[in-house]
Amino acid sequence: MKYKKYFRKTSLKQRGDGDFFLKQIEEKKPKTFLEIGVFHGVTARNVCELLHKFHGTDFRYIGLDLFETNEQNKKEIIPNVNFSNPLKKFFFKYIKRQNPYSLRAVQDLLKKYKNNVSLIRGNSNHTLKHIEMEKVDYVFLDGGHEYQTVKNDLNNCKKVIINLGTVLCDDYNLSYAPGVKKAIDEFVKINNFKCEILHNSRFAKIEKY
Repeated sequence: MKYKKYFRKTSLKQRGDGDFFLKQIEEKKPKTFLEIGVFHGVTARNVCELLHKFHGTDFRYIGLDLFETNEQNKKEIIPNVNFSNPLKKFFFKYIKRQNPYSLRAVQDLLKKYKNNVSLIRGNSNHTLKHIEMEKVDYVFLDGGHEYQTVKNDLNNCKKVIINLGTVLCDDYNLSYAPGVKKAIDEFVKINNFKCEILHNSRFAKIEKY
């Protein structure tokens, strides 16, 4: 499968990042997938298409995101949600009449799989602990990039790794967000988990030995 962009912004668009990501998912063929940091929903749609290919309608996708930028969330490093392409600006503002980062817009993109999708709006520092992690077998961690947020997210996903699932972290070696690498390295060392740094140090895959 090729990673599709769906006329929206996505961080997995260069150097074959998206195709590499899908191959990682294909290796594991998870049935319950959690994405922390949905953004415009492009990765979510690609994941749903891939899981549908493997499992038909017998899969679940859970997506967690702020789905808004406000004063409460200003400490988090949030991707630039504005388009540089004027055609895309026009399309979403005047034709779709949507903010592509909004919950409604992402729901619209994923409507083909609406019976398999659960989208949760909130800050992972507060909402992640309420997700039933024992039912999740794969996590794509690409939420807030502050050290404390990544640390919190990883600790909340620990049960997934203990149950032989996988946590794939994005932006491991991102220059303007050194807290990501610091939190991952500390988490792996403290818990004695296996960690592979992949694809030009973009991803960190954490699993149990």
